Amino acid sequence: MADALDAADELNRRVRAARTEPGRSVQLEALSLAVIANLPVLLWGEPGIGKSAGLESLAGTFGVPLETVIASVHEPSDFAGLPVIGADPAADGVPMAPPDWAVRVAGAGRGLVFFDELSSAPPAVQAALLRVVLERRVGSLALPPAVRIVAAANPPASAADGWHLSPPLANRFVHLRWTHEPRTVARGLAGTWPAPPVPVVDPAAISGAVARARGVVSGFLTARPGLAHHLPADAEARGGAWPSPRSWEMALRLLAAGYATGARPEAVAAAVVGAVGDGAGLEILAYLEELDLPDPERVLARPEAFALPERGDRQLAFLTAVVAAVQGEPTRERWEAGWVVLAKAVDAGVPDVAARAAADLAALRDTSWPVPDGIDGFIDLLQLSGAFG
Repeated sequence: MADALDAADELNRRVRAARTEPGRSVQLEALSLAVIANLPVLLWGEPGIGKSAGLESLAGTFGVPLETVIASVHEPSDFAGLPVIGADPAADGVPMAPPDWAVRVAGAGRGLVFFDELSSAPPAVQAALLRVVLERRVGSLALPPAVRIVAAANPPASAADGWHLSPPLANRFVHLRWTHEPRTVARGLAGTWPAPPVPVVDPAAISGAVARARGVVSGFLTARPGLAHHLPADAEARGGAWPSPRSWEMALRLLAAGYATGARPEAVAAAVVGAVGDGAGLEILAYLEELDLPDPERVLARPEAFALPERGDRQLAFLTAVVAAVQGEPTRERWEAGWVVLAKAVDAGVPDVAARAAADLAALRDTSWPVPDGIDGFIDLLQLSGAFG
């Protein structure tokens, strides 16, 4: 019988053996952007379509350990911690002991924690998980900053004892729809699976990426203030992605990750919609498509050579991006270049568009730096604000 099982094991090994080939996956690229941005991400998909396999592949690509926790079979204390009585509780308190998976990932210092079957977890367990996602604490143990959190859920209609996510928990995730491609499955079962590349941050692009993302989100919400926060009316929608100051900050980080990695627009779009929801997400993507902002770093390098955009929303977004770029690396040369840029708004007859950017730029001044010529058009505003005496 042992020989028969050995042969069976060899049969199974050969069935599992497969080769890989280059491929592209928008959903895996969007997931990678959320992981790069260190944002909790939630994969929504029907059972058995490869959510767990996608996480295993991603962890292997990034070279980090993967800890899988089936949320639906745990108690609240498994995430809040179990009380451990010490020698003198009155003096030392009662620490909350973390579970073994949290200890392992904390010891590794980095990794992916994968909470599976989240929508099958009852509300009490979801409430305990809220602290893990929000504060990154499991009992008395703080998870290292390099640990990323990913979860997966089946739609409540197809989940065993499914529950809608509570709005506070849902609003802390980037929600991605996870689907399957039948032709990919067919080819994979024939022995060849795709191995999509993941985005990689270009260190030289970081400053410009953050500045452009700030300009886009700030400019959009200035034009559409009603979308800064909108809690959906029905329970199912509240359990998904919807716009709030928190989720807009997530969208900003995703845009910055997209710019810094050169990710495909489709992946960036999926990630941004997953942060703020379909309605707000599609609006900012349409705004972004028409915006076409210049690279603020290139403009700061040659501020006299650029032309101010003609549209008011583009002007506001661009000037916000320029000031954000100066803030990221506030040297005197870059600060003075920023004033050359803002002076063009005065020359174009729209100083009101640049007023907020001027106040923010003035606040970055080192007291040893002289007042530049380009500030003349804003001097009254800055004196009223107290930026200059």
